[in-house]
Amino acid sequence: MPELSSIHHVLETKEENKYHSLADKIFENTGVLIERCYQCGKCTASCPLASEMEHPPSHLLRMLQYETPEMDDKVLRSQTVWFCVTCEMCQSRCPQDVDLPIVMPYLKRESLREKKVNPKSKDIVTFHQTFCETVNWTGRLFDFGFILDYNIRSGNFLHDAKFAPKLYLKGKLRLLPEFIKDRKGIKNIFRKTKHTVEKDLKV
Repeated sequence: MPELSSIHHVLETKEENKYHSLADKIFENTGVLIERCYQCGKCTASCPLASEMEHPPSHLLRMLQYETPEMDDKVLRSQTVWFCVTCEMCQSRCPQDVDLPIVMPYLKRESLREKKVNPKSKDIVTFHQTFCETVNWTGRLFDFGFILDYNIRSGNFLHDAKFAPKLYLKGKLRLLPEFIKDRKGIKNIFRKTKHTVEKDLKV
């Protein structure tokens, strides 16, 4: 019978060599236990964008449950994570309370950090970044500046340009930004959020 110290050594070696899966990282950073999902499919049935997704929510959870480098890579390179609009329909109907609306933003950050964003999702990522930068600058959404900036960054220079005159005449489109009083407070929120994200992701 092997000595107790030898058994401990084997267990420690096994733990050291264990693959640190994306499911493990999700649990560490969000507290969501992916293995709780038993594939009832309610998240997919509830998701308004499931039919447009490369891998619907329940499939994505199953892929994460495999805990292999290949599947984790596939998850981070999929369009699915960028299609999620965090409407929370999936969580509201989940019998196991798997909080996908918290998991999806984490997967987006990991996809960006590891430079694995699906090329077809480039415009969605550009939209997110432009929106946040516009709010960070003015303290609220400046529609005209946001649209102009997004169209330039995405290369869709005249996208929806035909609607601009009508919106302007109806008073729905301001040509100059309107700044809130506490812009410093908004910038502090963005700075703290960025610091928290970088700390969580250890970058």
